[in-house]
Amino acid sequence: MTVHFIGAGPGAADLITLRGRDLIAACPVCLYAGSLVPQALLQYCPPGARIVNTAPLSLDEIMAEISAAHAAGQDVARLHSGDLSVWSAMGEQLRRLRALGIPYDVTPGVPSFAAAAAALGAELTLPGVAQSVILTRTSGRASAMPEGETLENFARTGAVLAIHLSIHVLEDVVQTLTPHYGADCPVAVVWRASWPDQRIIRATLATLETAVGAELERTALILVGPSIGAEEFDESRLYAGDYDRRYRPVGTDPRFPETA
Repeated sequence: MTVHFIGAGPGAADLITLRGRDLIAACPVCLYAGSLVPQALLQYCPPGARIVNTAPLSLDEIMAEISAAHAAGQDVARLHSGDLSVWSAMGEQLRRLRALGIPYDVTPGVPSFAAAAAALGAELTLPGVAQSVILTRTSGRASAMPEGETLENFARTGAVLAIHLSIHVLEDVVQTLTPHYGADCPVAVVWRASWPDQRIIRATLATLETAVGAELERTALILVGPSIGAEEFDESRLYAGDYDRRYRPVGTDPRFPETA
């Protein structure tokens, strides 16, 4: 028996790995975070599977479901939205499973920031503009931010910020970032990335609050940085005709000469 933690992706039912889909299809028990995981993914569950929405359950109740499946020798598909490496609450479940001696594995999923960038048609790390992306959030009731992990500190780097779970404090976000990025810095808000009702708002830090209004909440991701929508940037040397690389030797004395 194994508990398979599966990143269910950002929303679209087909943005799940083949491994994740096949694991769902093979498990007689499926626990899913119903507040964020699309119902369409449950179509992959086998006939007769026990399907449990964990949104209204406590951690103890979730572990009771897993323990019951373990006692019955039934594999469990444990679905969380996005990718499990960030803000998934997987860690606390894994710690309990280790204490109980229950086997588990982890299958990654498409993270929301990647789905948002895809919706924008954007590469976030453009040569000469930005080469780092910081995934962060503001403090919330469920999890406070550690000292030092502040928007102001991250803004000092000039990196692209992918700010999660923070649309409800948009005014504070704008006020904190503007002194570091400037009022004209491009921003995009992607609400429910990859879902059928996805919405995209493009603005600057100066115009963002007006553009967003009061209607977007919860599952909106804020992307801030000079690469958002940029057209003026260097071309990568990777594909330059005179760039000598292992798979395309160039010149009379290449670093990686072709071998017969």
